[in-house]
Amino acid sequence: MSEKTKSVFETLSAINVNDKVEKKSGLTYLSWAWAWAEVKKAYPDASYLVLREPNTFLPYFHDEALGYMVMTQVTIQGQTLEMWLPVMDGANKAMKHEAYTYSTRYGDKSVEQASMFDINKTLMRCLVKNLAMFGLGHYIFAGEDLPESESDLVANTTSKPIAKAPATKTATEGEAKPQLKVDSEDWQKVVKWIGDNKTKSFEDIEKILKQRFLIAPAALKSLKAIVDTNGQG
Repeated sequence: MSEKTKSVFETLSAINVNDKVEKKSGLTYLSWAWAWAEVKKAYPDASYLVLREPNTFLPYFHDEALGYMVMTQVTIQGQTLEMWLPVMDGANKAMKHEAYTYSTRYGDKSVEQASMFDINKTLMRCLVKNLAMFGLGHYIFAGEDLPESESDLVANTTSKPIAKAPATKTATEGEAKPQLKVDSEDWQKVVKWIGDNKTKSFEDIEKILKQRFLIAPAALKSLKAIVDTNGQG
């Protein structure tokens, strides 16, 4: 009895990509050059295509309100699959034709306008995700389809920093508050928020932050020093 031939997905999904990935901003990136080389080694006839906007023939699709989107198409052994990916900045926010700002509870943040460099990077990442549809490194993208947390975002109706931090779920609801650690990403956001709310006393700041975080005595002492340095008292 002849051995069953493995499918494209079975073949490519069996390749270990762990040593070729890089983590950035909570996402895992796989080298496009390595990924394409692995596919071509297994399937020399594999090909890919960058889809272009029909009217302009540019390698991206653009909407003034939504931003930029790129698309690729990969064909392996007669099967063709497409993939699409928005052009995003390092914080995974959509990049548009012009720079813009959005608000968080710690103040306003900005997104730079998209450049051809950003579009080129996104195209190659789109290709990697396209290859993942055939099995190569598909597991590193697990969870990217989950909805992002809205806890850091507020309605973009004011340019003023938001002074009040949203209350977190209590322990009785089965979810503990996160620990606020010095030099963590949350810590940097808190420090900026304190600087943006210089009219608040340390007691007010402590009360607001304790609604959101568990704060160790040492961290609280560091926060007090920051407030004192700002002259908030």
